[in-house]
Amino acid sequence: MSPEREDPKREYAALPKLPAHVGIIMDGNGRWAKSRGLPRLAGHRAGTDNLRRVLRAAVEFGIQVLTIYAFSTENWGRPEEEVSGLMSLMEQMIRRELDELHREGVQIRHMGQLDRVPDGLAEMIQQALERTKDNQRLILNVAFNYGGRKELLDAIKRIIEHGTPVGEIDEELVSRHLYTSDLPDPDLIIRTSGEMRVSNFMIWQGAYAEYFVTPKYWPDFDKDELYKALVAFSQRERRFGLLHD
Repeated sequence: MSPEREDPKREYAALPKLPAHVGIIMDGNGRWAKSRGLPRLAGHRAGTDNLRRVLRAAVEFGIQVLTIYAFSTENWGRPEEEVSGLMSLMEQMIRRELDELHREGVQIRHMGQLDRVPDGLAEMIQQALERTKDNQRLILNVAFNYGGRKELLDAIKRIIEHGTPVGEIDEELVSRHLYTSDLPDPDLIIRTSGEMRVSNFMIWQGAYAEYFVTPKYWPDFDKDELYKALVAFSQRERRFGLLHD
């Protein structure tokens, strides 16, 4: 469903439980474009534009933390033209959306590294983080130049650098050294485009997350689809490896 076809009058029933933290693997931009005879970058542009309505819906539904998988460490292996286009789209999104996100009380965070990111874009990201750091309505955690394995490696290196005795290393310590050290683990992870894999996304934090996979490509993922994922989550019994009566 395209944005103009959404019914603004539709009412959504309250749900018995909501995830505090939702992660989204935004997949399918290239296939969305290909199905329409468009270049891949047009799909990425449509996916970037779609983030605005999903963010708005997340706020309306009461989600506290939204983590989006925007660019992985593996994505550097894509054609140079596509990578350059993705960097440009990120710059455009910050310029276009930052003022409104700040007004709406969205706190922007970055998950990943900025070492390979162009200097100008890295500076823009840092400025966005600083400007919105005190906002509390919604935390938008952007996984950009991010990889779950790289995150774990960085955590292990920091623990070693601190000289922590082996006997003191536990799950809580590892969690404190991840990029998401002060955030709750995701309760729900959504993947668009129907692919059944985690793609190196929050592989530690998502150990007990509920997953929801939709065949919709990311540019077509709308408020209705997000609500379906929230409904599915509300109907699941989370056991965390334990037995329940």
